[in-house]
Amino acid sequence: MATQPRVEASQQLWDEMLARLINLSTVTVRHNAELQNRVAELEMELSVWKQAHSVALEVSEREAKAHNVQIAALNRQISNLDCFRGTTNPLILCVVNGDEKIFLKDLVSQGQIGGKTAAQQLTKAIAEYLSKEELHIFGRLSFWITIFVNKSEIFTKLLGHDFCTAEQLEDFFAGFSAASPRFIIVDTGFGDEAVSLKIKEYLQTFTRFPQTLRVFFAAYDLSRYIPLLEELEKEQALGKIIRLFTPGDRETEKSSFSLPRLPLDDVFITQQVLCMLQSGSPQAVPFNGGADHQSPVNMRPVDSTLPLHKQNPPPCNEFYLMTCSKGPGACKYSHDYKLTPEQLELLAINAKKAPCNWLKNGVPCPHGGKCCWGHVCPNGPKCFHLSKGKCWFKGEAMHPPLSDTAQGMSYDVHQLLGTERL
Repeated sequence: MATQPRVEASQQLWDEMLARLINLSTVTVRHNAELQNRVAELEMELSVWKQAHSVALEVSEREAKAHNVQIAALNRQISNLDCFRGTTNPLILCVVNGDEKIFLKDLVSQGQIGGKTAAQQLTKAIAEYLSKEELHIFGRLSFWITIFVNKSEIFTKLLGHDFCTAEQLEDFFAGFSAASPRFIIVDTGFGDEAVSLKIKEYLQTFTRFPQTLRVFFAAYDLSRYIPLLEELEKEQALGKIIRLFTPGDRETEKSSFSLPRLPLDDVFITQQVLCMLQSGSPQAVPFNGGADHQSPVNMRPVDSTLPLHKQNPPPCNEFYLMTCSKGPGACKYSHDYKLTPEQLELLAINAKKAPCNWLKNGVPCPHGGKCCWGHVCPNGPKCFHLSKGKCWFKGEAMHPPLSDTAQGMSYDVHQLLGTERL
């Protein structure tokens, strides 16, 4: 009879041990499933980063090739320094396809004052670009801007959309031309190819001049210029050409070359707006530049009780502040909000608080100063989070010393204009 309690006690002990083993097994299986899901998520994230890294490498290689072409062209020029001495001054040229590159409404509507302002802004952007290059100039720079345009066509495009009056547009061109003796507006007259033919002749003539250092070229579509550009590449003269690039400009896929870019979306309207002008629908077209990508129809109202970053979904920073590369179908953020100027300003301020992924990963940002994301930590070189190794701005150049200054030669805007201050 004494063995019965011992059997029951032993059975109870086994039951408890079995229950613990079952519970441990259940917890282990569940934890293993969670780990497998996490591994799958990390593998997916890794594949995305690998793809982004591959794209970044392609961009970097393309820019390196463009830089090498530019250096080769410069070395050819420097090898014959006689052309920079004496009476011949080195040339900095800018040529604009005025049919494809239209200045902002805010500038055109100001008439002559807007024309002079546009000339100064364009000159300033080019001067800042040149200041970052290590060019050794002999003599005084001679800076020229030539705009080839079919004025009749531009009148037709703009006047029906409440963009400006005929008098304002004519005064704008007059003001631009009056900003410097070397700023020229050329009316090419009728014909779809009239402007491009003039520009082709201009490029193939002046780019080959040994005293021409740089040619800044503004056009929406480079496809019609490919044969000429390829010919210049063979002659090692392509490195002189810098493309004035506005968001929405068509990329060139048919040629192996890649032109250096000077992003410029605060002077010309974007291609999206230009398409609206050409479509013949004048109602509610936004004309005020690269940041104004809002659609005139089907706009989503903003929930005023929530901040912008808590909207569902939040507005896309890149779409509203520059250009979203994903497009509305693939982007997880909204392109449909109607944002006020104050909301756009707030969006821009908040975007600068997040680091640019290009620089964060040690890759030069293709957008340069036009990037909506932060290139420098807002907390500066004495960032508290940096000292703890926890700052989001992980790029090497994202915490520059306060004493750092821009390197290279500096060019005065009015020196390039060839006039006194506007």
